[in-house]
Amino acid sequence: MPALPLSRTALTGLQRVEIFKNLHLPVIEALAHRVTWRRAKADERIITRDAPDRDVYLVVAGRVQIAAFSVGGKQVTYREMGAGELFGELAAIDGRARSADVIALEESLLASMSTANFLALMFEHKSVCEQVLKRLAGTVREMTDRVFQLSTLGVRNRVHAEVLRLAKNGVITKNEARIDPPPKHGDIANRVSTYREQVTRELSLLAAQGLVVRDGHSLVVKDL
Repeated sequence: MPALPLSRTALTGLQRVEIFKNLHLPVIEALAHRVTWRRAKADERIITRDAPDRDVYLVVAGRVQIAAFSVGGKQVTYREMGAGELFGELAAIDGRARSADVIALEESLLASMSTANFLALMFEHKSVCEQVLKRLAGTVREMTDRVFQLSTLGVRNRVHAEVLRLAKNGVITKNEARIDPPPKHGDIANRVSTYREQVTRELSLLAAQGLVVRDGHSLVVKDL
């Protein structure tokens, strides 16, 4: 991934990063010159699990997937991240190896910063520290919910729960939600620990019941 020169678009994107939302513009401008700008192609692996590097990455534009792969090649998908989010902070905080792979789902503009710069931001700016803590707490809550679902729900209900999660992150109008782009069946399967064919079967049943419909490039959940 070749380094990119700083542009006004990149700076605007950096302003939209969630953990920086309360920082003043001069602080963000100074930060923009201390990060390394990268562009990742679709399907490019940005971080490899167990790698020793510690940089923190900011998603300025595009979308990435956080996942892990077993020795046999089975993929477990943890989450997807879009513009305004960050990844890699765990290794920067605890000094341990990477816990997952990160793959670009589409062409993405990224800004990476060293552990030293990331920790300095946290210690110097209370708002950044608060946002990082909220992210970590949110991750723990999300993983707790997933462990609970995997331990207590059957495959059908796990698929339903994942569709509802995606719907609640989509565009909601009254009791209807639009998921755009529609989720790939394989991606849902990777998140709920089942097979793509099972997901296809469950979504077909939901469609037959009129609970979900395809509308152009979207999946619409008709009754939340």
